[in-house]
Amino acid sequence: MKRTLAKSILALLAALALGGAPAHAAEQLVIRLGYAGVGTDNRQFASGNTWASAHAGGFLEEEFRNDPNIKLEWYFFRGAGPAVNEALANKQLDFASQGDLPSIIGRANGLKTKLLLVGGTRRPVYLAVPKGSPIRSIEDLKGRKVALQLGTNNHLSAVKVLAAHGLSDKSVSIVNLDASAANAALASKDVDAAFGDTSFIRLQEQGLIDIPYNSNQDNPVFGRTGSTFVTEEFEKAHPDVTARVVKAFVKAAQWSSEEKNREPLIALWAKSGTPESILRADLAPDPLAFRHSPLIDPFIVEQYRTRVTQSKEFGLIRREVSVDDWFEPKYLDAALKELGLATYWTRYAADGKALTN
Repeated sequence: MKRTLAKSILALLAALALGGAPAHAAEQLVIRLGYAGVGTDNRQFASGNTWASAHAGGFLEEEFRNDPNIKLEWYFFRGAGPAVNEALANKQLDFASQGDLPSIIGRANGLKTKLLLVGGTRRPVYLAVPKGSPIRSIEDLKGRKVALQLGTNNHLSAVKVLAAHGLSDKSVSIVNLDASAANAALASKDVDAAFGDTSFIRLQEQGLIDIPYNSNQDNPVFGRTGSTFVTEEFEKAHPDVTARVVKAFVKAAQWSSEEKNREPLIALWAKSGTPESILRADLAPDPLAFRHSPLIDPFIVEQYRTRVTQSKEFGLIRREVSVDDWFEPKYLDAALKELGLATYWTRYAADGKALTN
């Protein structure tokens, strides 16, 4: 037996010397997912969309529960969309969630991605003003100092709102501030108004500001759209994994669309540090399915086309950007069919009206 063992050891050493090695488990695949935002006090959670639900609810972890060779890494970026674009350019992400404008800017700058599904649609843009301000409408902004974070999905929504009310970004004095800085500027009355999102609701609750405008109460077409993207490199190398990631996101979208889950959804999003009262107020006017549809329907396609055109007109991008070959709906369509959700969400026409067929 000793002689046999010695021969085995010698054989193993010889194999290693020649570059051989014992058989190992398959190499681990790390899936890197990046979100254009971060929770309060840098909490690694988000709120307000399907991506937030999928992450906090563990939907992807459940999908890959029995795959020890697949590891998920989630990243949240304080620098929002521009920071996500930088990470994509440096090949530090495989999947990303970001708003329409930063993704368009990234595409114009040569980032190779595919839009897989919508992660949050018709999210309203809010106009906030200091408490007691005489500003009561969009028209009242003419000649005023208005805070807005440029390069984010709030940017184009704000420009669309201004245009619909007879103004342009030249009619107001734009101050480029992120959400935290805009909130502070409003509280100190260093700006006359600011366009932004749910962070304003908290300031309103504290009696520091007023919110005279909500785009969803005006026209949902002015709302913001965020989507989930995959790099072309990852999708080509791992189409099967891409399909499973999309399926997990669709499951999260369906769970987030159920009215019975409204309060559990709010509790889940509150992990981001956003108070439940704010999340509840933001969601209150709309059916959950209206906000969480993952569909790439004519409305979404037209939204991106319009935003590309506006981005070019406003000098936000210099190159032409094609939209049609950006969308990759096959994974979404397969997931909807497999999960029996092909007719679960309402499809909308380019003008925002529900399609009956």
